[in-house]
Amino acid sequence: MSLLQVIGFTFKKVKSQTANALTLSNLVLGGFAAIYSTAGQFSLAALLIFIAAFMDRFDGMAARLLGIESELGRQLDSMSDLVSFGVAPALLLYHSFLHDYGVSGMVLTVFYIGCGAYRLARFNSKEPSPYFEGLPITAAGCLLALSFLATPLLSAASLITIIFVLSLLMVSPLRIKKM
Repeated sequence: MSLLQVIGFTFKKVKSQTANALTLSNLVLGGFAAIYSTAGQFSLAALLIFIAAFMDRFDGMAARLLGIESELGRQLDSMSDLVSFGVAPALLLYHSFLHDYGVSGMVLTVFYIGCGAYRLARFNSKEPSPYFEGLPITAAGCLLALSFLATPLLSAASLITIIFVLSLLMVSPLRIKKM
């Protein structure tokens, strides 16, 4: 194999994994956000969730731009989104606030994660459309992280309502035009 063939083969391999690398960076950031939440470093966890959203925005764009969309990439993106925008923000709110409510706080935390998982599964099982059905989990997760940052300004009832409403919006039939 010549040097040009090796370079060409290497370029194709790197190109084919670009979107997956962005998706995995989303997952890694979400995983660290969850860990930092359990360690009480809530502001850092919120920041990592926002950075994960930035990475999530570009993985699909990169896949389309490079012509490397795949079913594997779609599934990996959903699993990463569940960690970064389902589990991580839920743990952020649980450890910073909801743990004071005992079992009720746990139930609300798991309810949010479950609604996010259902929303992603529903999205993956449908044909592509110019609309999202239900609030995308990325938006819900970022709004939860933003809600954490607003905790000094919000009452406990307001935060609980926000978590519950975001959960329901993810599984609602609400149609939102994709950008």
